[in-house]
This record gives sequence, structure tokens and C-alpha cells, in this order.
Amino acid sequence: MRAVVFTLGCKVNEVESASIMASLEKLGWQTSDRLSPADIYILNTCAVTAEAERKSRQLVARAKKFNPEARVYVIGCASEKNGGQFAEKGVSYVGGARDKQNVLAAISRDFGGECPLSLEPPKQVRTRAFIKIEDGCNNFCSYCIIPYLRGRVQSRPAEEIIAEVNGCAAPEIVLTGINISAYDDGGGLAGLIRRLAFSEKRIRLGSIECNIIDDDLLGALSELYDFAPQFHLSLQSGSDAVLRAMNRKYTRAQYLEKCALIYRRFPDAAITTDIIAGFPAESEKDFADSLSIIDEAGFARVHVFAFSPREGTAAWKMKDIPPDVKSRRLHMLLQRAGEAEERYIGGLKGKTFGVIFEDFDGQYTDGYTGSYVKIYAPGRHEGRGEVTVERPFKDGVLVREKL
Repeated sequence: MRAVVFTLGCKVNEVESASIMASLEKLGWQTSDRLSPADIYILNTCAVTAEAERKSRQLVARAKKFNPEARVYVIGCASEKNGGQFAEKGVSYVGGARDKQNVLAAISRDFGGECPLSLEPPKQVRTRAFIKIEDGCNNFCSYCIIPYLRGRVQSRPAEEIIAEVNGCAAPEIVLTGINISAYDDGGGLAGLIRRLAFSEKRIRLGSIECNIIDDDLLGALSELYDFAPQFHLSLQSGSDAVLRAMNRKYTRAQYLEKCALIYRRFPDAAITTDIIAGFPAESEKDFADSLSIIDEAGFARVHVFAFSPREGTAAWKMKDIPPDVKSRRLHMLLQRAGEAEERYIGGLKGKTFGVIFEDFDGQYTDGYTGSYVKIYAPGRHEGRGEVTVERPFKDGVLVREKL
């Protein structure tokens, strides 16, 4: 029997889908993460934007094209938000974003056999393994639907996380979750980091909030055997007025202070972020503040999104700005973000970094530095290495092995 587990959305969804695949394989199923002919389809959906929810609805028809007789099981945030939109399509099971292991019980009822009591750890097949340390979020930012779908923060016990790190073959571990800044088992995120100091794997953090950046956390990170100094500090706007309207719990000045604290501890750190273009009531001055903070913070990369109103959030009731204004601001932010990335990449020339090599295309081996810069090394390379940056190249940099 063959199962396809197809995923839309965030890294947390991908980790959960990988766990479902590992659980099915233990039960004797063949699995794939690509839409292809199969006996069942498990569709892990997303609802972070209206477009993501629309794509989620389309998945059922896409799966049925491969096998009209297949059973379809829908889980994830889009079905948590509105399960009826999938039930009407004649699927076999509609679950939500929580307790995704329940889909295994539904499959067991339909096909017989045992049902595991919990999900297996995700099957790791790449050089980078994502380990989920928590689920849920308590922030309730005014534009975000996810806390209503995922629920409040639930942290995994540190012992479970450590055991999963120990059992993982990948040389790099990414600690991920919906809001890992809120991890609260034991000594919080800093305490968990200290308990991972034994590991010789490269440790990378998923997206974090600037409020948790302090000497305690940065000190714990500096004690790791191999810390990847990339900090994805969620920003969303450079304007204090917009940040208040978004229900973000920091100011522009506080955010920049946290960036400075990171650079003092990790001079070659890459700070990356997200910025929303065209949030309701964003004035031209507010927008100018978002443009200027890109340069002031020294971002390595900026992910830019146009505001997308989500029903059920506080921002849904706010007056949206005209689409042409939103589009203009989006393109200006994208241009400024591109300039910032070029500036960051250009500043790497002559510097030496540790890398984990990944794929060889016949001419170059690619891989990533700890600051998540893609490298291209002439020839075939494997495992870990040290390289010196020569110049910008393709979507990263050309390097040579350190002599």
C-alpha cells in the first residue's frame, strides 16, 4: 500500500508530515512526499494567508487526479479553520492542526492493522534535520490567525528533544516550532540550549522574537560546540505606531538594541527578518521607517510580504489600504532588501567559514555556512570543511578550501 503525505506551509508542518510518514512506514506503508499515484493521500494544509488556504482547498482535486478512488485525509491549519470546506469535497477524514496523530487512527480504522499511540520521530534524509520543540503561540498578533488554530504554547519535554538529537544522523539540527521563543520547559530556551552543549552537531535556531535576546541566551549559544549564528528576528514593521497596531511587544529602538547585542557577541552573525508591506493605517512615514530599519539593522536577508487580511483576526476589521499603494510599497521594500543582501554578501569576501557540504552537480559542491549563506566549492566535497569566500556567485558565494 502506498501513501502520499503532501505538505503546504511552514517548517513545523513539514516536521509533522515527516513524523506521519515515519509512523506509516513502521506500519508497512510505502510513503512519498510528492503528489503521485497512491492508495491514500494525507494533505497537511496551511491557512497563514488566504492564498495558502485557497491552495489547500485545491489539493483534494489535485490528489484525486492521480487516483479518483483513493481515500483522502485532510489535516492542518486550513482544516482547523474551516473543516467544512473539505468535508464537502468527499474526503474520508478531516482533522485539524492539533493532535495530528489522530489521522493514523482513522487510517487504521479504514484499512485495519495496529495504530501507534504516538507519532514516530520524523525520518531525516537530508544534512539538515528539523526538530520541533514546541507548538502553539500566545502572542495573538493582530494580523495572525495561527494562535487561534494551533492553540496556546505547548513545549515538548527537554528529555524528548535531547533523545531526538541523539538519534539524529544529520550533521545540523534546526530547533523549530510555531514560537520557539516561548519554549518553557525547565530553564526555557536558554536552558534547553545549555543541555545541548554536549552535541557536536551544528545547532541552528528557527525564527525567534527579539524580546528573548539577552546575555543569558547569547551566552548559552556561545557555549555550543558548533552554533550557526543566523538569527531570524521577526520584525514585521520598522514603525512604532504600526508595531502597536500589530500587537507586537517591542519598539523600533528595542529591536535595534537587540541587533547590536547580537553583533557584539557574534560579529559575523546574519540577522534576517520579515517585514509586512501595507499594514492597515500604515502612513508614508511609517513605511519610511520600515525602509530605513533595513539599513540600520544591517540585515543579511529580508522576507517581504504584502499584508493579507485574515478573517477572525483583529486586523480583519481594520481599513485596508489601496492595493496600488500596497503594491508600490512591496516593490520598494523588495528593492531595499535586495540591496541589503548584496551588501551583506559583498562583505564576506576573504572571510573563512565552516560549512556542511551537500550536493555535487558535476562541477561544484554546494552547502551552507552557519550564517546560512549558500556556498559553491569547485570539485566534489563531503562532510564538513572550512572555506574562504572569493566572490558573489549565483545565489550565494564562490569559495575555496582553506589552506
